[in-house]
Amino acid sequence: MTLPFILNGEDVTANTEPDKRLIDILREDFGLTGCKAGCRAGSCGACSVIFNGSLSSACLIPAFRVRGSEIITIEGFALTDDYNDIALGFSMHGVENCGFCNAAKILLADQLISGKKLPLGGEILSAFDGIICRCATGENLAEAVAEAAKIRRRRRHVQTG
Repeated sequence: MTLPFILNGEDVTANTEPDKRLIDILREDFGLTGCKAGCRAGSCGACSVIFNGSLSSACLIPAFRVRGSEIITIEGFALTDDYNDIALGFSMHGVENCGFCNAAKILLADQLISGKKLPLGGEILSAFDGIICRCATGENLAEAVAEAAKIRRRRRHVQTG
């Protein structure tokens, strides 16, 4: 099966089996290992990607759904200014990045900030409920995401002001 799609802003094609999952296509066919094959049931968040604009579990997306889609992985997102805002906010509040849950934490933080400029602590904690993270506390994550939102708002104000 031939699957043309957009991956991190580039037009690509994967030749794969219909029963393969997006997580395996990304890791095996494109060498993108930032999303991890954790639970393979969509409940840990380790395989998070942005799929057609929404945070999604790559382990749940079958190959046939990839055709014509747009996917952003943590590797692609890491090349943006928006990523730098989140990385700085995380660093300022002691949020560690062990490597296992990075994609989930960072991409979810971006979705929260993009959806609401200054998300509240409770909203942030609730959103992170579906992610298994052993390297940061909920309180640290909430503070870090709120900080990242402020950093992004200031950066964008300076760019447009």
